[in-house]
Amino acid sequence: MTNKYEAAMVYSVANGEEAAKALAEKFGAIIAENGTIENVDDWGKRRLAYLIDDEAEGYYVFTTFTAEPQFPAELERRAGITDGVLRAMVIKK
Repeated sequence: MTNKYEAAMVYSVANGEEAAKALAEKFGAIIAENGTIENVDDWGKRRLAYLIDDEAEGYYVFTTFTAEPQFPAELERRAGITDGVLRAMVIKK
């Protein structure tokens, strides 16, 4: 049984926008391996509402996908231990 989810990810731009895009592609590949991507909404570099790890800007990517119920927790775990990910949240739609 698969469910529909949306992942909101904010990547650090401290190492440049290209590094943030590479991280976005890496997590897109992880999602594609474990589910089916329906839509990717790449907002690009935006100003954060408040400082996160002393950074004022982040690279925003929203991905809508379907996956097994145990995958979102694994995705959030991987995002939490990856340098360059400022925030990650997965919600069930």
